Amino acid sequence: MAVPYHRTTITRRQTLRLAAAGALGSVLPTRIAFGQTAKVRIGILLPYSGTYARLGNAITNAMELKFAELGGKLGGRDIELIKVDSEAAPPKATELTTKLINQEKVDILVGPVHSGVAMAMAKIAREEGTLTIVPNAGADQITGPLCAPNLFRTSFTNWQPGHPMGKVLLDEGKKNVVTCFWNYGAGQQSAEGFKDGFVPHGGTIVKEIGVPFPQVEFQAALTEIAALKPDAVYTFFAGGGAVKFVKDWHAAGLSGIELVGAGFLTEGVTEAQGEAAEGLRTTLHYADALDNPANLKFREAYLAKFGKEADVYAVQGYDAAELIHVGLEAVQGDTSAKADIIKAMEGAEFDSPRGPFKLSKAHNPVQNIYLRRVEKGVNTVIATAYEGLSDPAKGCKLL
Repeated sequence: MAVPYHRTTITRRQTLRLAAAGALGSVLPTRIAFGQTAKVRIGILLPYSGTYARLGNAITNAMELKFAELGGKLGGRDIELIKVDSEAAPPKATELTTKLINQEKVDILVGPVHSGVAMAMAKIAREEGTLTIVPNAGADQITGPLCAPNLFRTSFTNWQPGHPMGKVLLDEGKKNVVTCFWNYGAGQQSAEGFKDGFVPHGGTIVKEIGVPFPQVEFQAALTEIAALKPDAVYTFFAGGGAVKFVKDWHAAGLSGIELVGAGFLTEGVTEAQGEAAEGLRTTLHYADALDNPANLKFREAYLAKFGKEADVYAVQGYDAAELIHVGLEAVQGDTSAKADIIKAMEGAEFDSPRGPFKLSKAHNPVQNIYLRRVEKGVNTVIATAYEGLSDPAKGCKLL
């Protein structure tokens, strides 16, 4: 059971007695006192080693950038970040989350990258009532069946990025599609998102090809695709797997079939994919080349501070920090006022580098999904494939 939200209450008679004793300022846990004393403790559970270390560092960098822009304070209080390496290891998630909540006594929990870690983390955070923000993991369940008043996300559900691609292909007369994806939670949910935007409107899934995760031997799948001759292939691969799949596709000479996918197919890996990536179209809630004031300012500041370009993961961390800022400003830094913090965060609307940012009733971003094409190694924006897309949040009791 979640710990109920509460605030310390002191009677008027007690207040007068304390004031007369000259002890009011040092005893009362008022919002002013909070602003002058204890730091806001933010526990960060992200990968700082292994395959996903780059993602964890990008999210953390962007959070630190936002906090620096805010003068290093939240609601008048200094900030302390307690960073823990999740190692993207689900078996360690329960222990590490419990440590941050019960031993480190964090006020707010931020993380993780890996959906398997997120599932364990969310269950504990729900039980403890700890205010939690997920800056990457896309598991649909977090803002679906596991949704809770204290759980928020600033990234996406796995369902969201690929959903608009169905309409994109149908509008071009491409009605017969093969889906090919890593056969685990994220890949399966991404393929379902695409199907939900494709099949009900007249599209046909010719074949679903699930590749065991994290296998990167794709020849059998490519041979089958060549024989099926669909109009297009929708994919979900990321990182090294995306590099290998795109290169293998290019080498197989399947130019007569369009390859599309969720944005992670080309996000952050176009340099490694080289010529093979040119012309590939994907859908995602961000693109480096988005031309809006918030993105231009963010990218310039990120590059100046860290000497590297920002990416979608950095944007998600930046917005996580802004969401925390919105919540704590509303209560002048009083982290015990959880109900008020949650209310402020639920109503948050601001200009993100990704475009307009607001949250659904399930606490998942309602966001633009952009159609992108790789041009000279850059994911350029062709169009907005879907404006203000909200995840259906199936099973969420907050709806």
